[in-house]
Amino acid sequence: MLFSPTGVSECFREWGDIEKDYQQIQDTHRLYKQKLEEVTKLQVSCTAAIERQRKKLKELSASLEECKAKHPEQKLSPEDVESIADIEVSIGERDNTFSEMEAFLPKKNGLYLTLVLGNVNVTLLNKQSKFAYKDEYEKFKLVLTVILFLFSFTCRFLFSYRALDAMFNFLLVWYYCTLTIRESILINNGSRIRGWWVFHHYVSTFLSGVMLTWPEGTLYQMFRNQFLSYCLYQSFVQFLQYYYQSGCLYRLRALGERHNMDLTVEGFQSWMWRGLTFLLPFLFFGHFWQLYNSVTLFKMFQLPECKEWQVAMCGCSYMVLYLGNFITTLGVVYQKYMKNQDNKSKSL
Repeated sequence: MLFSPTGVSECFREWGDIEKDYQQIQDTHRLYKQKLEEVTKLQVSCTAAIERQRKKLKELSASLEECKAKHPEQKLSPEDVESIADIEVSIGERDNTFSEMEAFLPKKNGLYLTLVLGNVNVTLLNKQSKFAYKDEYEKFKLVLTVILFLFSFTCRFLFSYRALDAMFNFLLVWYYCTLTIRESILINNGSRIRGWWVFHHYVSTFLSGVMLTWPEGTLYQMFRNQFLSYCLYQSFVQFLQYYYQSGCLYRLRALGERHNMDLTVEGFQSWMWRGLTFLLPFLFFGHFWQLYNSVTLFKMFQLPECKEWQVAMCGCSYMVLYLGNFITTLGVVYQKYMKNQDNKSKSL
């Protein structure tokens, strides 16, 4: 509750207290600016030291390779061979350590972020800020997935207006554009996102933009229901995938086996198979639906009445999505299977 002076003397006392608080605020802010300058100098110093260390390690690695080439293992003593192997292992580990350090140091934006945001520093310098941003990103995806599911259901089964379809496609463009920006910021802050999933969102942005520009006509109506049904199914699968990934990551972090900024499951434990085997049929069905969309569009492109360039562009985009998603999912399954076999062999 605010203090309300009733007399002149009380007002003077209140003013004195305010003056003291004001001086304290000035001192605190002055100390803050001083510490901020010190932090900036430390950041520059640490970044330069890491760059020097990396350069020296690279030169050392090249020298070791040259030594091994000039002096085969038969001519080297067992102690030298063991020491070289230990150094090479340490060099690899040190590079990972430097990557962890750089996640808390300002860095230059990549080309995409530079084009979108300019030279604004997007590095978050403490764990709390990083985790908060990552969690907000994951919640953003979940909320938009639900909205897109409801929107696509409305367009598919309740209303058939080109203007409403355009709003839906514009939402898709905005959603995927936002994802690419947020993911680039997360990568700058240490998240290890598979390269394909980032590129997947660029392709999806392009595809949604092409769908947005596709004019009303016979060919658009031929593909409309198939497209909206696919979007409906895709939102459903993304919803399942979100809960599978978040559940795995939560357990892995609790076990201390994953990086806290990870977004997708790249590690594997045997207990993951239960959820993965449930999810895989939905994923592969969605991939083959992308192939079906591509084939449908290419057949439409061969029709005499086809004049829209959007038909071919959408067909190519769906083919790229199918190939990338199918190959990447197969790779993840193979990786998890081999890891599971290794775990079984170790347990025997």
